[in-house]
Amino acid sequence: MSKKYRHPERRPAAITGASSGIGAETAKVLAAAGHPVALGARRTDVLKEIAAAIRAEGGEAVAHALDVADDASVAEFAAKATADLGDIEVVVSNAALVAPGATIEVGSERFAREIDVNLVGAHRVLRAFVPAMVERRRGDIVFVSSDVAVRARPFMSAYSAGKWGLEGMVGALQMELEGTGVRASIIRPGPTWSGMGTDWDDGEAGFVLDQWVRFGLARHPHFLKAKAHADAIATIVGAPRGVHLSLLDVNPEAPVEEKP
Repeated sequence: MSKKYRHPERRPAAITGASSGIGAETAKVLAAAGHPVALGARRTDVLKEIAAAIRAEGGEAVAHALDVADDASVAEFAAKATADLGDIEVVVSNAALVAPGATIEVGSERFAREIDVNLVGAHRVLRAFVPAMVERRRGDIVFVSSDVAVRARPFMSAYSAGKWGLEGMVGALQMELEGTGVRASIIRPGPTWSGMGTDWDDGEAGFVLDQWVRFGLARHPHFLKAKAHADAIATIVGAPRGVHLSLLDVNPEAPVEEKP
């Protein structure tokens, strides 16, 4: 492979929403694969613990506060990550916000807040990192979507709308980046155990799950662990240059049926 198409040996990665779930597991998996990682989230105490655990395993990790709903916070995170690790080669845009609620009952202020984090926040992140990647003619940015982008789920408020919008934005971005050497990819998780939703009221969560079953959106009870998606993200960014894994749809397998 010519030098033009080689990844550099050192590929620092920045991960948003890295304090739990898919973000935290992605930081661990990428660090284990040799990527220096910059972890960003609002819960800096948890971030620092995760970064310390990565360093204890021999990885290179830093942690910085990040609120993707704030322009200045995103710019500061990008500057600190670059100062600590060098040019960022990989970005995983994972930060998200979800809460249960009927669309006609959720206030517009809360609806807008979720759209701001889940869609506009992803745009802030790409604006902070991708122009420099284009200048260098290489880089990966992976956006964590959700199966709600293709199979809307009831009582998910703005979450479905935000993820539909995210995939539309990334689809346009992929065309705009063609020929630049920068790859924009989507990973689309199906039902997954993660930190998101753990703060829901038990009654509300049960009601929402019942509605998923009612509309045929929960064919079986299996949920994926967050590491499954972290491994998929590592596959995306580990692909050789010239190969673009533009979308990975990752779902839990149904229970294996016993033969009669």
